[in-house]
Order: sequence, then C-alpha cells, then structure tokens
Amino acid sequence: MKYRHWFPFRIGATVGTRVARHADDPKSGRYKREALRLILDGLPGSPIQGESQPDRSQERCEDTASPNIREEYAFTVFERLFQERGLPANIRSDNGVPFASAHALFNLSKLAVWWLRLGIGIERIQPGHPQQNGRHEPMHLTLKKETTKPAAANFLQQQARFDDFIEVFNQERPHQALDMKCPAEVYRPSTRVYQGLPDIDYPFHDKVIVVTNCGRICLGRKKINFSTVFAGQAVGIKEVHDDIWLVSFMDYDLGYFDLDTRVLEPLDNPFGPRLLPM
Repeated sequence: MKYRHWFPFRIGATVGTRVARHADDPKSGRYKREALRLILDGLPGSPIQGESQPDRSQERCEDTASPNIREEYAFTVFERLFQERGLPANIRSDNGVPFASAHALFNLSKLAVWWLRLGIGIERIQPGHPQQNGRHEPMHLTLKKETTKPAAANFLQQQARFDDFIEVFNQERPHQALDMKCPAEVYRPSTRVYQGLPDIDYPFHDKVIVVTNCGRICLGRKKINFSTVFAGQAVGIKEVHDDIWLVSFMDYDLGYFDLDTRVLEPLDNPFGPRLLPM
C-alpha cells in the first residue's frame, strides 16, 4: 500500500503493504500487519515489502529511488511511515539487516529494539524460508516487469517509473479481492498513533540501568558485556540469588549474570522465528 510520498527507500526499493478493509482486526485486536522484508533480487537496490492480508490484490506499494541502505536511514523512513500511517501491531521480516543483526543478542538490531520500545511485536520468518513472507511476491513480479525491464538510466528516471506504477496500482487498477475497488479506496490507517518513545519503568526490579554506548551494564565497578543494540536503553535488573541478577527489557526477561564471571547467560530467545496467522 502506498501513496506517492508515503515511504521512500533506496533505488529499486519497494515498500508494499497489503490493504486491510479495516485498520484494526476485530477478531484479534491487531492492526493489519505491516510485514516488511529485505530482498536482494538483482535490482540496483533491494526491495522492502509489506503484507497484512493474504490477497495480493489488496497490496499497495511505494517505490523511491535512493542509494542509502544504512540502518540510520531506516529509522528515518519508518518514523515517517509511523507518523503518517500509525503503528502496526506486528512487523514480519526476514533475518537480514536492518531488521536483525547476526552477531547481536537474540539477533536483534537497533531498529528491532526501537520497534519493541514502540510496542510493535516482532515476527521473524525462519532462515531459508522466504515463502513464509512471500505472498507479496506476485506484486513484485508485476513491478519489475513494468518498471525495471530494462532498468532506467538513472535515479530520477527510475523514480518516475516507480511513481507512474504507484499511481496506477493504488488509484486506478481495480482488484477482484476488493470487489473491483482500488486499494486507495479501501485502506485505512492504524488507530495507534505514533507519539514517540513511551517511558518505561521496572517497578518489580531492584535497579534500572542505562546500557552504555559500548553495550555494557555497569553495576558499581562491575561491567557486564550486554549488547550494543541496547545502547542508551534502560533495562531492569533484579537480584534473584546471591550476586546473580536477572536482566529484563520491558516485559522480556533476557538472561542472567553473576558478579564473579560478569558474563550474561541468555534465556530462551523470545524473538525467534514465530509467525502469527495472516
């Protein structure tokens, strides 16, 4: 789903989100999922896509030519999206950058931690199973056929092709699954308004510690290596036994450390592959 100025990303990038008839799912109390996935598909860049309904005809898309694929840029893009469209209940993604980090605690990225702070649930597909997030693939096939075969000579020309495709796909092309309506006629934004990061506290923990820029938890003169993706985030710690401490982030218990070894022992991954019914 997408309007012309809704969600820019890099050249060849595609943001697609299936259009829900209602912004909130009355059966599950969920906003129709903004599932995003990074795909390297041979274009000059990599598409980011979204999905919230099983019918490809309920998709809308936006494409913006831009060469930037850094995680910092992803924050800007998603913040703009959330400001304009509201917050989703969940985001489904693959396990690649910028959605995940292979060497971080629980494979989280700073972007994923930010999503959690906003109350957005993380859904990850299993590695090597792109079909778990593949219902939007037909739309990308159509997109590539109509806009990139062959690719335009430069960013501006490619952007012009994307803009034309967006206009037709969202505003002019009827879809059977929408009773021959266009996606722009059906889509409604989420009722969850983006208002920046909410405060978090830990009333049942002994201490609240802000993770250092180098990813450490400092308790007195003791320094425990934690994870740089949590840098600047407040975590709660609670002594559960003599010199053994539990570390929590929001409602997630992440692991234990003791002051002798100063090594974090992670608990079971609460953010591992899990998919809710579409």
